[in-house]
Amino acid sequence: MATVQEKAMCVLWFFETKSVITTQRRFRTTYKKDPPSDNSIRRWLTQFQETGSVLHRKGAGRPSTSQENVDHIQETFTRSPRKSTRQAAVQLHMPHTTIWNVLHNRLHLNAYKVQIVQALHPNDKPRRFEFAEQILTRLEDDENYLSKRFFSDESTFHVSGKVNKHNCRIWGSKNPHDYRELERDSPKVNVWCALSHTEVIGPFFFAETTRNSFLISLIKFLEL
Repeated sequence: MATVQEKAMCVLWFFETKSVITTQRRFRTTYKKDPPSDNSIRRWLTQFQETGSVLHRKGAGRPSTSQENVDHIQETFTRSPRKSTRQAAVQLHMPHTTIWNVLHNRLHLNAYKVQIVQALHPNDKPRRFEFAEQILTRLEDDENYLSKRFFSDESTFHVSGKVNKHNCRIWGSKNPHDYRELERDSPKVNVWCALSHTEVIGPFFFAETTRNSFLISLIKFLEL
């Protein structure tokens, strides 16, 4: 990037020679580095003719958001912290970027995601603990136990109205650690896949509404 002195010399040389190429040659000879581009030299010349200076001109920038508007935004999100910034922009008749900047830079709030967790029933934890103990026991008895087993997992995609954590934000100064529980028997599509040390089975897609019908369909697939 050229210094103020280098810009001024380029303007002077151009006035003397009326040639950008000659100006660039003098620049390279004088400062021992690559010269500025044709557009840069002409831009500095135009700036000097208009302002009498080659100093960098700061833009006027956007007007600062008034404290009254900041208070309106704060009141809106205090009352409804789940409101999206675009909804607030329409409601308050302000640019979306203004809403975002005030929340982030003036009010020092952050947008937190809603956590999606699997609903657990009272007997789930004891069953998981029992399963873990059985696996540890079998590993002690047979060191090759894992190589003979498949590990599977499934993912559920709900087709009914559920919270989309990527589109939902909660504005606040602290993380509320909010979460939503999902019921497994709501309308959904299940995807299942299994993995061993030698192969991958699946993935399989099942448009089933209950867990039992999903398992029956899976068994039929594996028997084919």
